Amino acid sequence: MNSAALTARPGNEPGQLPVPGQQGLGLETVRDTLLYVPSGLQTGQPAPLILLLHGAGGEAAGGLLLLAAFAETRRIVLAAPSSRDSTWDGVRGPFGPDVQVINRAMERIFQQVFVDQNRIGVGGFSDGASYALALGLANGDLFSRVVAFSPGFVPTVPRSGKPRVFVSHGDTDAVLPIDRTSRRLVPALQAGGYDVTYREFPGPHTVPPAIAREAVDWLGWQK
Repeated sequence: MNSAALTARPGNEPGQLPVPGQQGLGLETVRDTLLYVPSGLQTGQPAPLILLLHGAGGEAAGGLLLLAAFAETRRIVLAAPSSRDSTWDGVRGPFGPDVQVINRAMERIFQQVFVDQNRIGVGGFSDGASYALALGLANGDLFSRVVAFSPGFVPTVPRSGKPRVFVSHGDTDAVLPIDRTSRRLVPALQAGGYDVTYREFPGPHTVPPAIAREAVDWLGWQK
């Protein structure tokens, strides 16, 4: 059984375009999922979507900030859930409540937004990057791209599909030191047959603007 599997899938075009801007989905009484819909989406034109996961101790707004600067210019729909606890369930224990929240959120988003089934990704920072790797590898038939900014490890999950992977990491990261994280997990992913783009940068536990831009370019979703 794949406890990290998501069942939500994009469907038919909704009857009307969603209101542009940031909004809560209204599915959770606390720590709700945030959705950002860029302006300029066209009727009948499916949009790309990336699910963004915050680091430990964070919340949905921090996830959105990872790529918020590019939502309008690239017309990418951003979605950011909040973990139920201080970090994601599969990082410190078994998968469960967070997977359920994310699945509900994705189902609602697919009802509201006409999403391109070939341009759906998942990304995150720190613990969120580790969780993005878990969800991406477990749901490679849904996510075609995985963006992992400074991940700690790859949680053990049954794997499905072969999404492309982007990993970045600072060479002076004191929170998740690079020698025991990305410099180990990237070769392991490559040995597993995954197409991995890896970027080391001079700096600490962060996402430099240039790295975020490169990740968005790497997605290859711009027309």
